[in-house]
Amino acid sequence: MPDPAAVDPVSVVVLTDAGGAHLDAYFEALGTLGEIGQVLLCDPSGESVALARKALGAKLAAVYERPADVFAKEKPDLAVISVEAVQGPPLIETALRAGCHVFAEKPACLRAADFEPLVRLAESQSRHLMLALANRITPAVREARRLIGAGTFGRLYGIELHLVADQTRLTRPAYQQSWFADRARAGGGHLAWLGIHWLDLAMHLTGQSVSEVAGFTGIVGGQPLRAEDAAVVAMKFSGGMLGTLTSAYFLDKGYQSHLKLWGEKGWLEYTEWLEGARNPRPLRYQVAGSDPVEPEVPMEPKGYTPAIREAALAAAGRGQPFITAAEGLRVLRTVFGLYEAAENGRTVRVAS
Repeated sequence: MPDPAAVDPVSVVVLTDAGGAHLDAYFEALGTLGEIGQVLLCDPSGESVALARKALGAKLAAVYERPADVFAKEKPDLAVISVEAVQGPPLIETALRAGCHVFAEKPACLRAADFEPLVRLAESQSRHLMLALANRITPAVREARRLIGAGTFGRLYGIELHLVADQTRLTRPAYQQSWFADRARAGGGHLAWLGIHWLDLAMHLTGQSVSEVAGFTGIVGGQPLRAEDAAVVAMKFSGGMLGTLTSAYFLDKGYQSHLKLWGEKGWLEYTEWLEGARNPRPLRYQVAGSDPVEPEVPMEPKGYTPAIREAALAAAGRGQPFITAAEGLRVLRTVFGLYEAAENGRTVRVAS
């Protein structure tokens, strides 16, 4: 990775509105990273202005109420977009047409078809369009991808994914009225917001796309939601591997998450959360005929700060994006393919 001192800082615009997600993490990253120069903020609601001023200090160069005003006066290198999914496509298009690379909160749309023209636009203008699927850059994930890519486990047979969060948040009136609880604003529930991370990891780690998907969704906890709190997914992958995913709000607090992969020469397990706490030794694997191995991989860097850093380096032409626009579209097609499958009671082929 390039030395931050050797990289000219990039200018960033944060495009958000009421209910923007992960803004505290994004502002912290933008405020602390040396790769980031001046930051502009556009928030018609005004809700995030105080938070931005506190986190960014002198880096916050200007605050705008309308995106059109930003791009009429400024030429930022990178746009960080965090809005309700229903608001995502027009803002992403505006930023791309203004010449920005884009880092967008997922799912960034209500249907994959809305994201497809944005991918074409980004590619035609040689701009990066990166969904905020930051789990990709966790050191243990990168080591797992290296092991799988090196053929350590041979031909891949199957994968099992679990990403389970707390049901408690769903009982709060404020959450029930938020965009996260309304599919018409969010595109979906747990699967579109959290399960999408694990679907992306399954494809990213194995180098295989989901080719067919089936499953069920529901509101099993009985809360007054307008988006699912649970989804179960069955998948067939392009290389012949089969897989399942449980994506749900089931717990009282914390998370439980794991990814298990089996191949002809052994198996691999990645467990990020164990009994509601981050697992200090998240990676474990075994090659046939040998004892299981728990490699010592660092827990950091992880989260949104290193993701923003890599996005900035890519925008500066000093590195590759941690996720491409086409890879983002691939996982969105899988998510929305599952919703179609669940609604119609049939298997759906996922476009490649």
